[in-house]
Amino acid sequence: MAIDSDIIGFVRKHVRSVWALELLLLLRRDPARRWSTAELVRELRASTSLVEDNLRRFEASGLVAREDKHARYAPASPVLEAFCVRLEAAYRKRPVRVINLISQPAEPPAESPEAAERG
Repeated sequence: MAIDSDIIGFVRKHVRSVWALELLLLLRRDPARRWSTAELVRELRASTSLVEDNLRRFEASGLVAREDKHARYAPASPVLEAFCVRLEAAYRKRPVRVINLISQPAEPPAESPEAAERG
């Protein structure tokens, strides 16, 4: 199973680590649940700073809502929800492939012909 290029783009933009992926999928399992940072730290066996950093990123990306020091999965659009569904399915079927994708550095943007000529 190949990972679609749009999922690769979603991962590159929103999921910076396997910890982040695990956090997103944990929140997604029970969208109605409001988690405190301490609960997420305990559940994931992660540091407070790691959880907080990823929650801030997910909130800014429209994947998580934060209210009264609690966070819950709340994609801002059906498109974001669809990406999360597909990412979770890919992770279930091919976890190593998804982990490798997350771990690989992003490819640098292609240099424009004009910039190459100046170079």
